[in-house]
Amino acid sequence: MRTDGAVAGRIAMNLRVLDYPMTGVQRYATEIFSRWQDCRSIRPDSPISGIRGHLWEQMVLPSRLGGSLLFSPSNTGPLAVSNQVVTLHDVVPLDHPEWLSPTFASWYRTLIPKLVRNVRHVITISEFSKSRILESTGIDPEKISVIPNGVDERFYPRGAAEIEEMRKQLQLPSGPYILSLGTLEPRKNLASLVRAWEQIANETADDVWLVIAGRQGAGNIFQQMALSGSVKRVHACGHVPDELLPALYSGALAFAYLSSYEGFGLPPLEAMAAGAPVITGNLTALPEVVGECGLMVDPFAVDVIADALILMLDNPESRNSFRTKGLERAQCFSWRETAAATLALLNRFAEN
Repeated sequence: MRTDGAVAGRIAMNLRVLDYPMTGVQRYATEIFSRWQDCRSIRPDSPISGIRGHLWEQMVLPSRLGGSLLFSPSNTGPLAVSNQVVTLHDVVPLDHPEWLSPTFASWYRTLIPKLVRNVRHVITISEFSKSRILESTGIDPEKISVIPNGVDERFYPRGAAEIEEMRKQLQLPSGPYILSLGTLEPRKNLASLVRAWEQIANETADDVWLVIAGRQGAGNIFQQMALSGSVKRVHACGHVPDELLPALYSGALAFAYLSSYEGFGLPPLEAMAAGAPVITGNLTALPEVVGECGLMVDPFAVDVIADALILMLDNPESRNSFRTKGLERAQCFSWRETAAATLALLNRFAEN
């Protein structure tokens, strides 16, 4: 659904980010752009990434603006353009550079403070991220607005036939499963989940699996976990095509997301909308998104995580209660409302 209010000629959207694999940042840019009428996009003529992508953004993009207000939706933007609004999803490079490659961390630790001071306004996606941006950069609080992410209408509980077809396409083991989904990188804290599963695997039915979905991020997470060889019934299915995500969430007995740092946390929201009960960490922005509608735990307390998994597996009443609460909670978030609020803010700056 398109959002009312044309932006033609006044606002240009920096879509360099769409040359990268789909993650939460790419989802944000795609969902907003698809809902705007007549919005002009600026992106490289052919896909480029890495240092070439940054050079294009800093040196080529400014020459294509033609006087328009630039909206950069993905943590980065050209330093030479002050007539710009940027969305900063989090400040991981400032808070935890050790999680990133040295080159990536160094570039963003230099870029972010300069960028947010130079642009006209900053959008972020949670009160947690706002607090970290303010503390990390020292910008005026009046210069930053919180507009939460949304969830797409296609995330709703799917039927048994669609779930079974998804299972076949992803070659999932037969039987019920706990789902984990997200880029396989250190901050997603996958090790805590797998170690908790290792504790309870022998206590669960032989047909229950832990399914891990997501593309590999920096470093080999599975090697870093240094697990013993006794972990049973863990299935890694890699990157999942977008069209299969709703059924993958819907088919799960529970969705476990124990990230140690999130600017928002889109996967738990999508899981709730698709009818999966959620277990999530109690740190950073996740309490803002999930609230009391999911089972919140200390993401580093392996024993507590194990107890949460057992509760979801063995107690249908609790599982159904969290499912109902999650469906209600998900209705509070909408990409249509996110796009409309963002457009209203941008129009205000474009008119001045």
